[in-house]
Amino acid sequence: MPAPQNHSVTLNNLTFEWPDGQIALDGISGTFGSGRTGLVGRNGTGKSTLLRLIAGTLRPTRGTIDRPQDVAYLPQTLTLSTTTTLAELLGIAPKLMALKAIESGDASVEKFDIIGDDWDIETRADEHLSDLGFSAADLDRTVATLSGGESMLVAITGLRLRAASVTLLDEPTNNLDRSTRDRLRSIVDKWPGTLIVVSHDRDLLDTMDETAELYEGSMSVFGGTFSEWEAYQAGEQAAAEQAVTSAKSALKLEKKQRIEAETKLARRAAQGRKAAKSMPPIIAGGLKRKAEITAGATRQLMDDRVGSARAALDAAESRLKDDEAIHLILPDPDVPRSRRIAQIFDDTRTIYLQGPERVALVGPNGSGKTTLLENLLGRSEPMPGSARAELLTDRVGYLPQRLDSLDEELNAIENISPAAPSMTVGEIRNQLARLLLRGDSVNRPVSTLSGGERFRVSLAKLLFAEPAAQLLVFDEPTNNLDMATVDQLVQALADYRGALLVVSHDYDFLTRLGVDSVIELARPALDQRQAQGQAAGVVWGVLSQRAEL
Repeated sequence: MPAPQNHSVTLNNLTFEWPDGQIALDGISGTFGSGRTGLVGRNGTGKSTLLRLIAGTLRPTRGTIDRPQDVAYLPQTLTLSTTTTLAELLGIAPKLMALKAIESGDASVEKFDIIGDDWDIETRADEHLSDLGFSAADLDRTVATLSGGESMLVAITGLRLRAASVTLLDEPTNNLDRSTRDRLRSIVDKWPGTLIVVSHDRDLLDTMDETAELYEGSMSVFGGTFSEWEAYQAGEQAAAEQAVTSAKSALKLEKKQRIEAETKLARRAAQGRKAAKSMPPIIAGGLKRKAEITAGATRQLMDDRVGSARAALDAAESRLKDDEAIHLILPDPDVPRSRRIAQIFDDTRTIYLQGPERVALVGPNGSGKTTLLENLLGRSEPMPGSARAELLTDRVGYLPQRLDSLDEELNAIENISPAAPSMTVGEIRNQLARLLLRGDSVNRPVSTLSGGERFRVSLAKLLFAEPAAQLLVFDEPTNNLDMATVDQLVQALADYRGALLVVSHDYDFLTRLGVDSVIELARPALDQRQAQGQAAGVVWGVLSQRAEL
């Protein structure tokens, strides 16, 4: 099948309002050009909602979207049955079944309609699967035999195979290990048609042709990669900061001149009143009226100049982006350097988490990282021969991949209060303000908050818990977080004096977090797992440790 023609997607005053009245997008206009575009913006700006509107799974409240009819869409969460086959995941199972039926003698029109022009679908599937280490011989394999990252890549490969005019990917690198992310970037680099990607993966965004940003109710498009856009934004912010400084100086000068002018007018008025005593009343009255007219005109001129300077300052400040930092005051978890907090071990070695140590738990998809965390927290039993973990403290805070520890119907303060009974509502509100949760957001039900806001409430519940946690365990904490929120997470954890155990594929985040050591889980070969009598889809960690990423 020939590659489709490139098509743009144009938004015309697009507005979307949720049934509860919350406005997700308000009057957005702009165009995604042909080629590959990375869509960025802070959590809560409506990126995922915009993709769903373009895909047609949501309908605009107002405004229109001009786009081709054939749009392919991959949501953030890929929900699959373990019995789903690769053919089904690729989206070609009906065509393959129709081909087999025709080969068996079924010449019904229905079967020919299903196939359309895709008579070479199995050959093309084999070509695309070869990039992932699979082939057409694997089309009957089930998702149970794949890692989560492999399943995601196969699903994305299916969209590439479909070759729609427009394809939408929402956070496709979530939970992908480094090698899988490399493969994804290779797939994206050869993508046919128009591609729009929501992501916080800098490397993936740097494969894009354009970068679009949603910010404060508008969309802007920059003709370059994310790194080029960042450099441009840094220049714009530097210029804006200089403009604000200059505008403040100009306003200060105009105010000073306004005061000086008022002082001169008052002095002249006093002199005029003194001179009027020696003049006939009719002459004195005329001079007084003339002086008042002149003074009024001077005051109006000076007021206009002050107003213009203030307007220039407002305009300059409007170009500045709000990049507030987090500075928390956290309780001391009392973790001496000699205190052992947890141990991770297998049949050959034991690794201790000791004192306020920061440890990264890494490994490829399917190596058993989340399973090991669940075992550490006593939520699951280890597989025979696998790495195991044990807590040596009962003061532990856990932030899972899914932020499901909050009561959706309660607000932020009501969720945190039971975990921090000695804190007053005012104290909780002040701490939430330091986490950049202010105003109405702390009083709304958690179910109405954005992903970034929900994350900050979950983080606050852990950090403010009484007694303070001696160990915080995070499983892929940067998933679905915009880059500003990741920056704020690093800032928040900078003030935490307990031990950290963090699972993440985001090596940039781990480096900035300042990890002291790295525990790695390797995924055994399939024949090794089968030799142990385990099902093909069951994997466990092979334990090792190193000093750096």
